[in-house]
Amino acid sequence: MLASNKLSSPIAGCMRWGVWGAGFDTSDYRAMIELCLEAGITSFDHADIYGNYTTEAEFGEALKEAPSLRQEIQIITKCGIQLPCANRPSFKIKSYNTSAAHIIESVNQSLINFGTDYIDVLLLHRPDPLLNPHEIAKAIDELKQAGKILQFGVSNFMPQHTNSLKRYTTIDYNQLEISIIHLSPFTNGCLDNSIKHQITPMAWAPLGGGIFTDEGHPSFRSIIATASSIAKEYNTGINQILIAFLLAHPAGIIPVMGTTKIDRLSQAKAAADIKLSREDWYSLYLASNGEELA
Repeated sequence: MLASNKLSSPIAGCMRWGVWGAGFDTSDYRAMIELCLEAGITSFDHADIYGNYTTEAEFGEALKEAPSLRQEIQIITKCGIQLPCANRPSFKIKSYNTSAAHIIESVNQSLINFGTDYIDVLLLHRPDPLLNPHEIAKAIDELKQAGKILQFGVSNFMPQHTNSLKRYTTIDYNQLEISIIHLSPFTNGCLDNSIKHQITPMAWAPLGGGIFTDEGHPSFRSIIATASSIAKEYNTGINQILIAFLLAHPAGIIPVMGTTKIDRLSQAKAAADIKLSREDWYSLYLASNGEELA
């Protein structure tokens, strides 16, 4: 029986699982996938460039060892960045490529890397100044008709980028940087646009990319003091409160946890049970923003 195409919350971000971070071997990948499943986390976020174009295939080796795992998970991957490295010597500079040919080629390579015949969610990694929405829509339609991707979305797109493209093809997701220290999506129209068009936002770096170990951040002390006080009220931890801050938004934000620690993923999972009051939410917002509301 195939897994539901509904994504889990949180999503396990795999960028640091390979050579860009923990340097997992195949047994480590498999163990981490299985730990995630035990915790109720079934969705895994990738990009073709992760690990200098190696992490997808390393993850795929774990799936080949245990083929039944593919039926239990959802694979998200991204394309559209061309990253010069030893594995792509033909790329002279870092650039964006959202041409139909590149998208189709990238998806076909990702299918080989993962050892699967479909990707659950394909995202365009960055908005491209040369983006041609007609061409992209044609490529996405072709990939969907072939059963190679099930859903489509974007990443780091502002409302004008998203709306230009969605006139021609369905956009299911937009993956954005959203956290207690990156509040702009709450006010720049990104989350409002997601609600308007029923586009589910994913939040990368939902805990601020590790900023809470850096006492040099200007809002560090106020955020930690406020989150600690609120955490005591809810009998939970700071990380759970900071994820609950995102989950409170009506757009339905799904956090993408870029960690190799199962306890961090489990904390994010537990945050779904926390319903912050409006005053607690605004206490966190003001602790980060540093300004009183008008």
